[in-house]
Amino acid sequence: MSGRGRIRVLNVAEKPSVAKSVAEILSRSGGGMRSRQGRSRFNRIFEFEYCIGGQPCHMLMTSVTGHLMELEFDDRFRKWHSCDPADLYHAPVRKHVPQDKLDIKRTLEEEARMCQWLVLWLDCDREGENIAFEVVEVCLAVNGHLNIWRARFSALIDREIHGSVQNLVRPNRLFADAVDARQVIQGQECFLPFAS
Repeated sequence: MSGRGRIRVLNVAEKPSVAKSVAEILSRSGGGMRSRQGRSRFNRIFEFEYCIGGQPCHMLMTSVTGHLMELEFDDRFRKWHSCDPADLYHAPVRKHVPQDKLDIKRTLEEEARMCQWLVLWLDCDREGENIAFEVVEVCLAVNGHLNIWRARFSALIDREIHGSVQNLVRPNRLFADAVDARQVIQGQECFLPFAS
């Protein structure tokens, strides 16, 4: 993870308070941070300078608010009595960004277009990994050349945050897929009649 020029890094946390805390910790060594409004009034963007593995970086830190996407059945399966409930086991599902998260999606798209790296600061569990891949999907749709990294941390303290950003790992698609599978199964079961 080294190179000559300064790179732009889009950092995305799971919630606004985590984004602010991480930005405050990391920006102390680079001379402070600036804050500006994103498309969503709840998800600010913090900008500061930082070095990752000796690489000078212009860091942009923002957040989502939990899951960015929802799973839903295709239109022909979404109304009550539109199909045999057993058909839902084989019905296609799709992930989409709901109306109330579109401003967050637009912020991610706008910022990702101008970045070389995407660093995901989501909870270090399967749910967090699933949210990470929702962010990845949105960002890659506008910038297919992003270098994608995952920050693993267990507390919002200086040592943890600095250690995490200096030891980035790749996100785990298998953990994310496990959550998708669970959500699909739970969604289908809620439509099926009780069985003994």
